[in-house]
Amino acid sequence: MTAPTQRFMPDRMREEDLPRVVEIERACFSDPWSAASFLYEIRDNPLAVNLTLRDRTDGTLAAYACLWILDGELHINNVAVDSSFRRLGLGRQLMEEAIAEGSRRDCGKALLQVRPTNDAALALYRSLGFVATGRRRRYYSDTGEDAILMEKAMGSPGDEGAGAPPGC
Repeated sequence: MTAPTQRFMPDRMREEDLPRVVEIERACFSDPWSAASFLYEIRDNPLAVNLTLRDRTDGTLAAYACLWILDGELHINNVAVDSSFRRLGLGRQLMEEAIAEGSRRDCGKALLQVRPTNDAALALYRSLGFVATGRRRRYYSDTGEDAILMEKAMGSPGDEGAGAPPGC
């Protein structure tokens, strides 16, 4: 039997993925990105790298991440895993792909922000070597919740051999 993460292959997000991406986005987030926002990231944003994980058996898009490469930094802006594919290690696989992409592009560090109530994401990010570096007060407009700022030095433990390809 194929291990769950071997079942899913990394790929770039494409315009034809937008209906599925927006479906996952709306299911995962109380303040979701619009289709137009994703389209801008795919078509027009020169800083953007948009990753997906697809099921090798049928091509189903199971997860995605939207990244920026900016001034030698990897900015992880959006990560989501479809609820029917959770608990299979896809969040970790996607984050490892993102970190590897940053390493290939000579990023010195990775940055992200996360809700303090997102325990699963916090545990994943910590296990990958991210550390909390600050807070943005009342960052999330839908709840007024703070954002925890997290950072990781590239090439630090948890990269799974950064540079080598390996939820919401």
